[in-house]
Amino acid sequence: MTNAATRTRLEWDSDKIRALFPTLQRRVAEYPLVYLDCAATSLRPESVITEGCNFCRHHDGNPHRGMHALSYEATEVYKSSRQAVADWLQAPDSSSVVITRNATAAINLVAGGLRGKLGSGDNIVLTHMEHHANLIPWQQLAKQSGAELRFVPLTEDGQLQTDMLPSLVDDRTRVVAVTHVSNVLGTINPIALFAKAARRVGAFSLVDSAQAVGHLPVSFAELDVDFMVFSAHKCYGPAGLGFLIGKKAALEQLSPAEYGGDMIEYVSYEEATWAEIPQRFEAGTANSQAVAAFPESIRFIESLGTAAIRAHEKEITAYALKRISAFEGMRILGPEDAHLRGGLVSFYDPYVPPHDMSTILDEHGVAVRAGHHCAQPLHRLLGIPASTRASFGVYSTTDDVDALIQGITEARKLFTRKY
Repeated sequence: MTNAATRTRLEWDSDKIRALFPTLQRRVAEYPLVYLDCAATSLRPESVITEGCNFCRHHDGNPHRGMHALSYEATEVYKSSRQAVADWLQAPDSSSVVITRNATAAINLVAGGLRGKLGSGDNIVLTHMEHHANLIPWQQLAKQSGAELRFVPLTEDGQLQTDMLPSLVDDRTRVVAVTHVSNVLGTINPIALFAKAARRVGAFSLVDSAQAVGHLPVSFAELDVDFMVFSAHKCYGPAGLGFLIGKKAALEQLSPAEYGGDMIEYVSYEEATWAEIPQRFEAGTANSQAVAAFPESIRFIESLGTAAIRAHEKEITAYALKRISAFEGMRILGPEDAHLRGGLVSFYDPYVPPHDMSTILDEHGVAVRAGHHCAQPLHRLLGIPASTRASFGVYSTTDDVDALIQGITEARKLFTRKY
């Protein structure tokens, strides 16, 4: 870790950080809230909530739509937010940042923009650990075009068999799309390796960074992919907002996937031409309140430092892995080493079904996720119907993990009478 990151880490004060999140001040039944579902959506600090409210109070116009003061101010907020994302994640420039509803919409934008550019004999390379958002859009594109879907398989400990890339990515590969951090296994993937494999054959590369941005250091420039997507609500920002960052040459090759509103240059009753990038990909009115609030999320993350955030989440994850794996028969999904995974732990308890586990934990004030986590094929591959997932953020502590362990113990008492 760098000296700067070490200084930030030494100043880490969990009590002060937690005090910034109003949701953590509430209780569930008689218990203080223990929020361990950050991979589904992160909580928002008061400063982000305030920033969104201030926009509605003072600048509540429609960007790009009017000549009056409110519309002008909203447009300036929109521009500054786009620039903030570009600066933060080292995009080529602000026009490389497309504002979307969420990461799912961003992936659909890319897949939809490639319609007509793939044909029979072409292939799309994915992995066995993809979220439905980075699977179904490519399934549909493959069905429409006649292209083949190929999948990078997993190792026994939930990592990708990257030695298979040379045989899977060939001169008929048109897209290589991979998750940055698995939302089930926690695995952190070597994205630059996938980008290099795609470049070798002239294919597009896309990374789903929904579980990475805001949780570990991420640079679009260093990843060197063609497209990167993420959602604001998974990195302490507002819901209803996502981003697609793309290289200019790659964005130029996409057709708009949605039409109407202000994404046009010229319209007649018979035809239309498109606005410049990125506006041509932003049909309809944006979630301006969320757009206005998100730079405050960036400022919050930068105030702590992503290296320090990563170190904190890794510490909590290592502690959780140790405590959860101590239960008899408990199956941890993904790598056992916290250095290889993001801030989440999914597990399968052979004694307590996941949804029962989640319900009992909730009765003790502990919020986790139970189910297939929008990754049904992966769970079937693992031979289980569902799992329970605890996921961590800047506000997570070892006390939270201890509360989780106590809840699991209570669940096992109910189901086995052994504890």
